[in-house]
Amino acid sequence: MDNTLGFAHFLSHSDALGRIVLVLLLALSVASWYLIVTKALANHRAGRRAETFLRQFWAADSLQDIAAALRQRPADNAFAELAQAALDAAHEHHQHGVQKLAAAGGLGEFLTRLLRNGIDQEAMRVERGLTVMASAGSAAPYIGLFGTVWGIYHALLAIGLSGQGTLDKVSGPVGEALIMTALGLAVAIPAVLAYNAFNRRNRVWLARLDGFAHDLYTVITVGERASRPAAVVHPLRAAPPVGAKG
Repeated sequence: MDNTLGFAHFLSHSDALGRIVLVLLLALSVASWYLIVTKALANHRAGRRAETFLRQFWAADSLQDIAAALRQRPADNAFAELAQAALDAAHEHHQHGVQKLAAAGGLGEFLTRLLRNGIDQEAMRVERGLTVMASAGSAAPYIGLFGTVWGIYHALLAIGLSGQGTLDKVSGPVGEALIMTALGLAVAIPAVLAYNAFNRRNRVWLARLDGFAHDLYTVITVGERASRPAAVVHPLRAAPPVGAKG
């Protein structure tokens, strides 16, 4: 058997289609690992910032303190962005009432639409790149298998033309062709594992965000009004109930 057999030998004897398959696998691998690294870092930073904000949010004395803190430090995570949007919307509603179409239906309906839209926007953001990883995980093995079949086909043709059909002449080229299948699996396995991990993280993240949105809705529409004396003027305080004593 020729001692020069190997990946370099296989690459040097590949035709244009074989090189295209190899470049495609390389591109899928680079794209997958880029998304894996960048999304892992982004998710880690977002998680830390969200935990910090939630601790500050529930330790605050009032929504006014939260609004002041958000003015000093811009929102840097989905929870803070949702809170800032809800507080701004509540303040805008109490300033202008139902004069705007967006506020039609009252504060409760207005906040419901705004919070749901914020969650949907975050869902779109966290799912970016997952399609690429899913495509790499599902397509890479078949691309590698195609490269293997194509390599075996050319290897068998060359062996047939040479008239040397012994085992040592067949096993080397066929073994080289199997490299493409191994490369396809090397691309697909990390992509599939990362896709599953990110998908689970996104489900947990959005569930927590949905729960926070529910709490935020309750605090703005009910909790703040109930906890504040009627004499205190607050931009988020709803009007007193009908028939209440002045």
